[in-house]
Amino acid sequence: MLFDMDGVIVDSERYWAEYEEERILPAAEVSGLDPGEITGMNYKEIAAYLTENYDAAVGADELQGIYEECAAELYTERAELMDGFRDLCGTLRDRGVRTAIVTSSPPEWIEMVRERFDLTGFDAVVSAEEVEGPGKPEPHIYRHAAEAVGVDPADCVAVEDSTNGVASATAAGTTCIGYRGGSDRTLDLSAADVVVDGPQELRAELLAR
Repeated sequence: MLFDMDGVIVDSERYWAEYEEERILPAAEVSGLDPGEITGMNYKEIAAYLTENYDAAVGADELQGIYEECAAELYTERAELMDGFRDLCGTLRDRGVRTAIVTSSPPEWIEMVRERFDLTGFDAVVSAEEVEGPGKPEPHIYRHAAEAVGVDPADCVAVEDSTNGVASATAAGTTCIGYRGGSDRTLDLSAADVVVDGPQELRAELLAR
């Protein structure tokens, strides 16, 4: 079972949307951006994307620094854990299911979340920054995660909340559950095998499998 972190394990995407609207995009003097274009991408790739495609007023390095400042506040103070996530992971492990975190976030941000919410017991923790090749929406990170847990991608189930994340998981050949946790409900998750609303529907779907 391969869980995306932002917007799935923690409800951080709504805060990222706030930071991007109020701090990051104004600093870059970027307008006309559809948030779905960058949701699910690694922040360094977002910085490069804004610089290359929207003629950002500041460089990629400065944008990365703003993202890092926002992340420290978001993950240590604001984001909350998905309701019932620890119990869900415990039930999956009791059934012999291997679990992994698979995220575009860098290792430092993952550790903030794991330390704050005492998240342990995963068979793998995969950051896009530790994977050779491009991040989401390309399939590399999910192929790497499947190898890390020792399961063929076709036998893995990924949980993703973004268009880019769903594209990555499906391109890797995994079954993908699109998760709407209450942040941006306009994102196109139609490429997922099934879409669920909230933690209870997700738990029911996963345990049924």
